[in-house]
Amino acid sequence: MTYELKRISTAGITEAIAKAQLYRSLNEPEEAESICRDILAIEPKHQLAVRILGLALTDQFTGSSLDRDREAELIFQQLSDRYERLYYAGIAQERRAKAQLRAGQPPYAVLPLFELAMRAFEEAEKIRPTGNDDAILRWNRCARLLQTSSYVWEQELAPFEKQDTPPT
Repeated sequence: MTYELKRISTAGITEAIAKAQLYRSLNEPEEAESICRDILAIEPKHQLAVRILGLALTDQFTGSSLDRDREAELIFQQLSDRYERLYYAGIAQERRAKAQLRAGQPPYAVLPLFELAMRAFEEAEKIRPTGNDDAILRWNRCARLLQTSSYVWEQELAPFEKQDTPPT
């Protein structure tokens, strides 16, 4: 069964944005995602809706192969501001890495995701607006996580056991 989606009014966008933000804060990212898609259906380049949609997608990351990480990355690439594209690309990688850690992936396997996030934050930092230290704050959080002893960030290789050879 298919249903034709109804369109919201342009006059309702401001209130819809507020609802999307509220649903994200209530940990209901699927609701926020739906609202943002309604907004983008009538105003495809609405930057706040694009940003909230991308964040709502990353809120849903569980560390499984079903995560829509590529979709979130493509959404964030629709941001018109280069700083925001870099910053939110970092957010997507950081959240993906954290979700995979929570799902039980070995830390050394998700280390490259954290490194990608940190590179994006470093690039964003270079062009950040005056007084905006968000990229630095995120980079520092990743660095602190990588410095914790709770995780083993390097793959532990099994030592080779020297086999005694019998005399011939």
